Amino acid sequence: MSENTTDQFFKSTVLGHPAGLFVLFFTEMWERFSFYGMRSLLILFLTTSFTDGGWEWTRENASALFGSYVGLVYLSTMLGGYFADKVIGFRWAVVVGAVLMTLGHASMALETEFSIYLGLVLLVFGNGFFKPNMTSIVSEMYKDRPEKKDGAYTLFYMGVNAGAFFGILLCGYLGEKVGWSYGFGLAGIFMFFGMLQFWLSQNIFGDIGLKPSAASKAKAEALDTDKRNPFTPWQLGIIGLSSILGLLWILNDPASKISGGKINVFSFLGENGNAIAIVSALLLFIILLIYRFTQYSQITKEKLIAVTFFAFLTIFFWAIFEQSPNSLTIFANDYTDRVLIGNWSVVFLVVNSLITIMPLVIITWVLYLLFKQTFKYYAVANIILSISFVIIWAIAIWMLTKDYYTAGYLSLSDSTLKSLKIDKVTTALTEVPATWFSTLNSLFIISLAPLFSKWWESKYNPSANLKYGIGMGLLALGMACVACGASGIEAGAKTASVSMIWLILVYLFHTMAELCISPVGLSYVSKLVPARMIAFMFGVWYLAVAIGMKGAGMFGENIDKIANEHGLSYFFWMLTIISIVVALFSILMTPVIKKLMHGVR
Repeated sequence: MSENTTDQFFKSTVLGHPAGLFVLFFTEMWERFSFYGMRSLLILFLTTSFTDGGWEWTRENASALFGSYVGLVYLSTMLGGYFADKVIGFRWAVVVGAVLMTLGHASMALETEFSIYLGLVLLVFGNGFFKPNMTSIVSEMYKDRPEKKDGAYTLFYMGVNAGAFFGILLCGYLGEKVGWSYGFGLAGIFMFFGMLQFWLSQNIFGDIGLKPSAASKAKAEALDTDKRNPFTPWQLGIIGLSSILGLLWILNDPASKISGGKINVFSFLGENGNAIAIVSALLLFIILLIYRFTQYSQITKEKLIAVTFFAFLTIFFWAIFEQSPNSLTIFANDYTDRVLIGNWSVVFLVVNSLITIMPLVIITWVLYLLFKQTFKYYAVANIILSISFVIIWAIAIWMLTKDYYTAGYLSLSDSTLKSLKIDKVTTALTEVPATWFSTLNSLFIISLAPLFSKWWESKYNPSANLKYGIGMGLLALGMACVACGASGIEAGAKTASVSMIWLILVYLFHTMAELCISPVGLSYVSKLVPARMIAFMFGVWYLAVAIGMKGAGMFGENIDKIANEHGLSYFFWMLTIISIVVALFSILMTPVIKKLMHGVR
């Protein structure tokens, strides 16, 4: 039996999947801990007043920078995917990315203007090397088991969201309640742990992800009989021109707004220079894409068209879904009643304790199952992983202790308060952090991912188009909830006290939407794309995500303008209608896309 067959990885399983999947699970978990932990704080940090340690930016400027940052994070995956495929391999790409992100978070923890911008740059490039190559390793492990890919990606996505949950919960708490630098710094510490764990366990992946050699390239080419389509000089020129225009636009957009127009590389194009630049870039890219599709074999061409269709839908999904760290966080911070008293204070403290401890227990149990399979082979990696969990448990217990004390339900001596670094309070208060609501998305995914995984593997597995249709419909339902909640807020109002239930419902429906679209979308890329193009096409997929992310920032930039003129509810109803239209479009296109997929489910 060949050492690189899928059977090799299925000899040692955890929950029916290769132990290597769970090494990736925990590596990705700590990376997402750092990414989402920092991201949950960014908008709040930028818009908080100087007296509270923030930069006191307008919401428009903060959303512009946020949109460009998250957009560049996903655009950089094109670069990372290329270097992994052609130069350094998946594994080294993951390690390089992790190192850059660790340095980026450390830089942000310094909280100077230079260090914040430097940190964001390092995080952009770090994510670019890290993100596409983790999913590429998963794809390679399951290349001969396509029927298990949906389940594998859903479990992998569960690890993503476990990290996101704890990152937002703990980094967000420390950033809001203790100090911004503590939140930014904690994110970097766990990125470092994730890197060490991955590097010390890498032999579990066999030959997957090693630096490309002449022999491995020849082997891959021998297995790939698909028609070649190399880039010609004029095509490379179009790629270069559209890339330069796109990158300059995504950088210039926030820079021109933050500087009040003093920095504007497209000023020579007139008042609408930014719009002219990005429309030109998109038109060039679309023309090239259409031409390239005509050069492939018929079946490959049709499969790539199907992937492009789903990528197009994905743009709209992320542009609306990613209101979570943007307009929904603003809604939580400024328009939601987050102060709880009496029985509601007790209810929140108990619920918060349960949603903190129970996921930790579950993930620790998964860690134990992995230990049983791998400890004798990768002891040091497992010990490092254990240390990271001990730290997480300690911070979580400290947070809960502080909350119960601040709410007046726990008495602590002055010496205990000093040793625990908890400030003494004289008035009992329970205030839910604005970032806390974002943890609900990850919590619901941890709870619901196994159910959706079983659904996708059952005979009731819906078609790709129907999954997208259901997902966009659920997204619309979530936005309709917050629109209803905001219906009583008058136009121009800067604060309000809306019930928290609306935000809880938003995150429930949006989580189910995400499970229908995000991990399933990644799975279809791996099923429909030829092996030699997998890492690059994952990069192309993330290009669509990047456009959606920047779109989310652009939506967020306009929240004040729309709210001042029509009311905040109008803003969320607009997003609801867009979601419904995309859902119907996806369902109506079912017969066309089914034919293009050539039997792939």
